[in-house]
Amino acid sequence: MVNMVADGDPGTPVLQLRDMTMAFGANQVLKGVSMALPAGRVTALLGANGAGKSTLIKILSGVYAGAGGEILVAGEPVSLSTPGEARQAGIQTVHQRIGDSLVPGLTVAENLCFEEIVQGGIPAVRSLRRILPRAREIAATLDLNWSEAKLRQDVFELGIADGQLLLLARALIQRPKVLVLDEPTSTLSQAEVDRLFAVIRRLREEGVAILYVSHHLEEIRSMADDLVVLRDGRIHNEQRAPFDMAAAVKSMLGESVALAAERLVERRGERTALELRGVQLLRRSTPFDLDLRYGEVTGIVGLIGAGKSELARGIFGVDTWRAGSMRLDGAPYAPRRAGEAVRRGIFLVPEDRASEAMLPGWSIARTVSLPFLGALCRAGVVNRGQEDQRARGIIKDFGVVSTGPDQSVDALSGGNQQKVVVGRWFGESPQVILLDEPFRGVDIGARRDISAHARTVAGGGACVVVLSSDVEEIREVADRIIVLADGAVRLDAYTSQVDGDAIVTSMSEVA
Repeated sequence: MVNMVADGDPGTPVLQLRDMTMAFGANQVLKGVSMALPAGRVTALLGANGAGKSTLIKILSGVYAGAGGEILVAGEPVSLSTPGEARQAGIQTVHQRIGDSLVPGLTVAENLCFEEIVQGGIPAVRSLRRILPRAREIAATLDLNWSEAKLRQDVFELGIADGQLLLLARALIQRPKVLVLDEPTSTLSQAEVDRLFAVIRRLREEGVAILYVSHHLEEIRSMADDLVVLRDGRIHNEQRAPFDMAAAVKSMLGESVALAAERLVERRGERTALELRGVQLLRRSTPFDLDLRYGEVTGIVGLIGAGKSELARGIFGVDTWRAGSMRLDGAPYAPRRAGEAVRRGIFLVPEDRASEAMLPGWSIARTVSLPFLGALCRAGVVNRGQEDQRARGIIKDFGVVSTGPDQSVDALSGGNQQKVVVGRWFGESPQVILLDEPFRGVDIGARRDISAHARTVAGGGACVVVLSSDVEEIREVADRIIVLADGAVRLDAYTSQVDGDAIVTSMSEVA
């Protein structure tokens, strides 16, 4: 364990983690994480999806019990089996998903006072009028001058940004020893970010140890004193300010980004499929223009929060960008829903296949036919023969390991589920196909199968766009590579023109 307490700081860190491990079945998520959080310092935690950040946060907040290793607060071992025990130990966490911490049906004021109500500091049965003064005191910790009408409204009506500020105010009133902030600026305006940073600086001066989890490198550079990179359940890099962000990003993504990609015959499309103009993806991002071409695989790479999914979902019509317009084959294109995109031959394989691309208990055949049921129905009855034929074709072409079209898609491995989800779109002669994190949770064999099909479809004239946070994955499949960072294009080059180090550097650049 690297002790990151500065000379002259107290000898005992506020929080120490010693050889932390955590497994879910056979999946070992944390593999011996040791780190220390000193008083009065902000420690930034970086890691790609699946690195173990969320698991570590939930252990510290008492959501996950049963972790191996030892946790010490002020030098004393503590048990964090419940959120209450974590709060009692002086650890307050503001989670990214505010819905996990707010209580719909209660007012904003009651949610501000919720922990004190639970702990008995405020009687559970008390008129709202008598709770309002305490709610105002809690809100004042962040200078939230909310009106009485706002304090009386159901917290369900509160916007995401205000909900996050509510949770932060509620955490701060407890005067924590350790404050864990999980992506705290993801929904905030610049003015709200500035207010949050002022609070963090004040807490740092007061000696609070702060664990700051963020994908915004500019925020980390400006706010953090120390930096820890988590990858595959282990710490791979630790730094003190000033930071080498390129080295941090390389540690986060893996040393393999420095290796040459598999040789591929690079294609350069000549005909534009989609013209994107003035696209603004994120609240604070600058607009950009982008042309996507037929006959090539465009790889869009960026860290978590770079705007990849927002870009794909906007093209598919399931989300609306903050600004921007599109043209498809030279004609205006503005889908209001996914069905309009599908009718134009534009398909999306979403990032989260379990919640967005599959239905529990459905067979492979039904999952494959789901977006195209209209074409398989006559008089409201699905043609089972055609449905099975489609499924058998995908099982064969993609090498799906299964017992046949009738097998439940839930029973397949993650890699085979992904082959089914990807295969159903490839089998329909797409004009434009967007693959958002298509290799997540799949083994290298499935990854190569999907990559080969993507290149085959592009070779047949389609516009194929692969979006990923993994540089190695993108370099293996893409003819052209675009780097997104903070919602803006930082690099646009063909694979033969750029190496892995240049891509990583572009990903880690701060505008």
